[in-house]
Amino acid sequence: MPTLILLRHGQSQWNLEDRFTGWVDVDLTAEGEAQARKGGELMKAAGLQVDRAYTSVLTRAIRTLWLALTAAGQTFVPETKDWRLNERHYGGLTGLNRTETAAKHGADQVRIWRRSYDTPPPPLAPGGEWDLSRDRRYAGLVLPDTESLKTTLERVEPYWTAEIAPRLAAGETVLVAAHGNSLRAIVKLIYGLSADGIMEVEIPTSNPLVIDLDGALKPVAARYLDADRAQSLPKTP
Repeated sequence: MPTLILLRHGQSQWNLEDRFTGWVDVDLTAEGEAQARKGGELMKAAGLQVDRAYTSVLTRAIRTLWLALTAAGQTFVPETKDWRLNERHYGGLTGLNRTETAAKHGADQVRIWRRSYDTPPPPLAPGGEWDLSRDRRYAGLVLPDTESLKTTLERVEPYWTAEIAPRLAAGETVLVAAHGNSLRAIVKLIYGLSADGIMEVEIPTSNPLVIDLDGALKPVAARYLDADRAQSLPKTP
């Protein structure tokens, strides 16, 4: 039976500062490192044996993967990094403090930008501090200047279909260490959730979500390894 493990990265410095991060490459805090190790310890205690791991090209997700695999005693697991597993691009909100942004634009508007399925924030102006067009990780790519969850899913889905799903179809146990919105995109895909349904899904930090799949890669069972920090599990419509 194929098994998918979804692991959201630990606390980053900008999480701590309550700033919109998106594609900015922010590292983990000491607390985030401890959270990542705890995720790996939970996987070890559950007896999970990972065959292959995937992550984004952002440091907070990469280091979460490394710390978790080290704690699980599985540093040898092959890993692949890809920008399509990056966090959602927060456009013109990038770098802003969430509380100050709500005070400026109104809490309702910020809630729409953050939580709606298909309404992106204002685009990021070119040439500014957070313009990543010269970052060699993205050489040759046409980069987004903002994203909604819908457009995040549109870049995650082809990668899922071409790279991750075939591993699962071969019966492997796959770990994806990534970000809140790229992981929610995967959840929407495998559960077939509606736009409204995915809005109810929140994946907690560094709490491995283990999803057992059938031969058609449809969920048959799911559980969070840390029951004390579990969120409600997605429901197949």
